[in-house]
Amino acid sequence: MAFAQLTYRESLRDIETCLSVQVSKLYSMGFRDPVRRSTLADANEARDQRLITQARRLYVNEDLGFDLANTVYALDSTTIDLCLAVFPWAHFRTTKAAVKMHTLLDLRGNIPSFIHVSDGKLHDVHALDLLLPEAGAIYVMDRGYVDFARLHVLHLAGAFFVTRAKSNIDAHRVYSAPTDRTTGIICDQTIALDGHYTRQHYPEHLRRIRFRDTEAGRTLVFLGLPATTICALYKSRWQVELFFKWIKQHLRIKRFFGTSENAVKTQIWIAVSVYVLVAIVKKRLGLDASLYTLLQILSVTLFEKLPIHQALAQDDPKCDTLQITNQLNLVAY
Repeated sequence: MAFAQLTYRESLRDIETCLSVQVSKLYSMGFRDPVRRSTLADANEARDQRLITQARRLYVNEDLGFDLANTVYALDSTTIDLCLAVFPWAHFRTTKAAVKMHTLLDLRGNIPSFIHVSDGKLHDVHALDLLLPEAGAIYVMDRGYVDFARLHVLHLAGAFFVTRAKSNIDAHRVYSAPTDRTTGIICDQTIALDGHYTRQHYPEHLRRIRFRDTEAGRTLVFLGLPATTICALYKSRWQVELFFKWIKQHLRIKRFFGTSENAVKTQIWIAVSVYVLVAIVKKRLGLDASLYTLLQILSVTLFEKLPIHQALAQDDPKCDTLQITNQLNLVAY
């Protein structure tokens, strides 16, 4: 299935056909029998998380772009559209099916540390119920995750959060800290919630930052950390959007080899595993090439016994001296 992701196969039959011409090489890789469609269709539901653990260890000292020792996570989801007639179990709307990929992205290396695949109707905020809060970690989220009872759970666990405030938040100012408006920070306030339920769900004080984004021409209101950090952190949340875009563009999670719920979830997990595997190769070998470049090279050299550094070399010295005498001319004079 990883072969299908790396080489852009279209179906189980396509995978079986392409692997059948590599029998000798498959045997050397530990495949004692031919790969059959039935074997692929019965892929085990259990997934191996060891790749994610290895990748996060490799990228633990990666520079975030700002001075923070904390682990920083971006939490978001993306919707993967499906055909309702083919995937009736993934009912989303009246005429549409979909699944959601809820992802917690470690911003040091952009490695997914948690992924949950649900039906398309599950609201984003419920992903917070699935997390095990990490003390000292910072969770960056959009307004869809503003639920003060769930945010208080993060606070009690010793974690921090950064999110956009909703426009209808009911709160009063407790204290205002001085700000430098040249940085775009209009106000830095400590607030207390006034809503009947919200003040019960989050009885602690909150930090509210009002920031003027001159590039976008709009004013943003944040809840969470001190003013100098909160704006930079929220901008970094865009990395999880780039991760979703990369996965959808360069791996196969829009066209599925099976129609069952297990088949769809398995294929999404395999796509993520391939992404993480390429990230591990890049870091361990100290390669400067992008993940996209590595993916493209692997797609055409998958069964070649060729050092990856050689495959990445732009100039092959052998090509300069090699004289091909029997090549035909394609241009008639």
